[in-house]
Amino acid sequence: MKRQKRDRLDRAFSKGFQAGVGGRSKEKCPYSTLDSKSQWLGGWREGVDGRVTGLFNK
Repeated sequence: MKRQKRDRLDRAFSKGFQAGVGGRSKEKCPYSTLDSKSQWLGGWREGVDGRVTGLFNK
């Protein structure tokens, strides 16, 4: 059970990162549970930071 939960949270982080790199708004977070949403937003922040600093291009 713990592995499934961890995988879901890793997936949420990864999807948020992709959204941040792609320039999507954080308001478009598809998750409603607190854990998944916080992971998605954390990934989104890292993706935006990477895009702003020039590590990634659209």
